[in-house]
Amino acid sequence: MRRFKARWREWGAALVFLGPGLVLLWLFVIWPALQTLSLSLQDRTGFVGLTNFRHLFSLPAIVNPQRFLRQEPPWGALFHNLVWVFIHLPITVGLGLVLAVVYARVRRWWVGLARGALFLGIVTPMIVGGVIIRYLFEGHSGIIPQLLGTLGLGRPWSSGWMAFPETALLGLILGSIWLWTGFSMILHSAGLSAIDPELFEAAKIDGASTWAEFRYITVPLLRPVTFVVAVMTFLWELKIFDIVYVATMGGPGKASTVLALEMYLATFRSLDPYRGAAIATLITAFSLPLGYWFATRRLRR
Repeated sequence: MRRFKARWREWGAALVFLGPGLVLLWLFVIWPALQTLSLSLQDRTGFVGLTNFRHLFSLPAIVNPQRFLRQEPPWGALFHNLVWVFIHLPITVGLGLVLAVVYARVRRWWVGLARGALFLGIVTPMIVGGVIIRYLFEGHSGIIPQLLGTLGLGRPWSSGWMAFPETALLGLILGSIWLWTGFSMILHSAGLSAIDPELFEAAKIDGASTWAEFRYITVPLLRPVTFVVAVMTFLWELKIFDIVYVATMGGPGKASTVLALEMYLATFRSLDPYRGAAIATLITAFSLPLGYWFATRRLRR
């Protein structure tokens, strides 16, 4: 009886502390997710099962395998997100790691300025970031087309990137690298500060080169941080919306559209919440399994 009372007190105390958080989690995460899943399996006539998902994969705006890597975009929102992941993820994670190491080793005044400029991308709202990207690649005043024009490159590289299907998606991805690399750099810098400096001193005494220190000490010890950065970056790339909405609105001709933008257009422009819910469920279906694999299994190993 005493053991039962003690256990009841423990559960009661846990419920008092966890209860408000669990209620908020149910109201703002679990219940909306279940409602979205329910909507994705319906249309205006009632329950239709997986019909909305089959319809999605027949839309060129979502998947266009006939053009993928054979012609210029549009390739479909799903393929655009995958291209975003393929280019953006390794560059931001790797560049953030390298810059964190460089900034930790080099003590110069200009290094602080460069670090501040890179960190500025993190604190810049993504809506503002989309406006900046749009004007960076603008044909008449954008610095990128003007610079490429002076190097002798013709259209579309020396013109407004956002006006051409060949360059619109690439311009958004390159611009987003600046907006996100600071996040990778900050987390890797925090991880570097936790590494025992005696490890590097011992490596120097043994005659290890800078590359050897980086390869055999820095990279292995920062692996947990790198996985966290990779997971967060991957999830951000799957739900990217604001940059695309402000800079191109998915244009020209759906050449830079992404899944989250198509979800918005279906729900609020076409007034089709069922298709919008299906796209949202599709994004979640891509996010949860891979995010679980990266963040849980790999980190435990």
